[in-house]
Amino acid sequence: MTDIYDALVIGAGMAGVAAATKTASKGWRVGIVDALPYGGTCALRGCDPKKILRRGAEVVDAARLMAGKGIDTGGLSINWEDLMKHKHGFTDPVPESMEQDLKAHGVETLHGVATFTGPTQVDVGGTPYEAAKILIATGAVPRPLGFPGHEHVIDSSEFLNLEVLPPRIVFIGGGFISFEFAHIAARAGSAPIILDRGERPLKSFDADLVELLINRGSDAGVEVRRLTSVTAITKSSSGYTLHTDIPGTSDTSGARQTLQADLVVHGAGRVAELSRLNLEAGQIDHGHHGVKVSGHLQSLTNPAVYAAGDAADTAGLPLTPIAVIEAKVAASNMLKSATSVPDYAATPTAVFTVPELVRVGMLEHEANDSGLNIDVRYTDTSQWYSNYRLGETAGAAKILVDRDTDLIVGAHLFGHGYAELANTISLAMKHRLTTRQLKSTTAVYPSTGSDLSSML
Repeated sequence: MTDIYDALVIGAGMAGVAAATKTASKGWRVGIVDALPYGGTCALRGCDPKKILRRGAEVVDAARLMAGKGIDTGGLSINWEDLMKHKHGFTDPVPESMEQDLKAHGVETLHGVATFTGPTQVDVGGTPYEAAKILIATGAVPRPLGFPGHEHVIDSSEFLNLEVLPPRIVFIGGGFISFEFAHIAARAGSAPIILDRGERPLKSFDADLVELLINRGSDAGVEVRRLTSVTAITKSSSGYTLHTDIPGTSDTSGARQTLQADLVVHGAGRVAELSRLNLEAGQIDHGHHGVKVSGHLQSLTNPAVYAAGDAADTAGLPLTPIAVIEAKVAASNMLKSATSVPDYAATPTAVFTVPELVRVGMLEHEANDSGLNIDVRYTDTSQWYSNYRLGETAGAAKILVDRDTDLIVGAHLFGHGYAELANTISLAMKHRLTTRQLKSTTAVYPSTGSDLSSML
């Protein structure tokens, strides 16, 4: 006999949990299923554990910045085993805690691989289920690497569970994962190298500030090699050999080089995790970027199905807060048969290196291409008091202001604590506060937040 739900959520990450609890709160019979422990990437294998490990890197870096300024750094180091235990203190209780919370909200919890057997039918471990509405919130996985020896590469989840941090680490790809983990590894005593096949890493961030980050990372021991593609990896008794290609220019021929490593980490992008869903049986159109949905997150080909987060092909950034927003909108639309759309305006995003790199809104070239009358307000904050007191010598802000409206259309920040500053800017952008209004606000002094008026 087939169990029938009003809504079935596939994926027990932050997005899936948000949708399940919302629909259950309205009296629907709701089930949620996942083959992995409940909690999803962010809580278990991404944002949260990463930032716990980053704390160790912050402490070490902060002490080193104050060397000779009253702080004795003799014997300063990260005990990786103890830091990892600290991380596990947070992540280990999450699955059970989250499942109990779902049950308390009336959600029925299932475990196993979910596969579609029809437009509204799903099989979980041999047990059939049917639902009037189905939400796909299965997240993303590292994209496949096609070169020989790719099986020797570990992913970000495995890095976050390393019992020992080896001395020579190579990160493939110049995105968030590579930079954040490399900055942690460098402060923990490793010698990390980031290989990026393009000319500029972190392409979705301001180019000028990315260069400042690369220089600051270099001072901390993070090496970035550009225009370098991995063609193969071979294993030996002493570790791994990476075979790389470096393209030539009009004046030089290309080159092939080898690189030795104890550990190779995948940081070359992620793709929607749809591989086990058998979407064809569910009559669900999908592509490389996820389930193809309308603006209100309903499948273009199966009206019973919705998708949110990294599993959905939407305009939203691949961020946990965006996934949660989309899941709540999808749940509301399922409940009301409505067509509300997510609001992506002024979404801040950060690379949590040490210090962090942050973006809100348009890049400079995007603002110029849009035809806006832009005032680019660039400030070198490296010598400002808020950095001086830390011993920090790197920091900058680039604020893009529409001269016609005095509204911020883009903000790019590199510096200690600037992720929190970006939240204030995001609020101002979302609610259309002008720079004059922001500058008229009295901030706590001295604080990083008080720097905003000077950046404007």
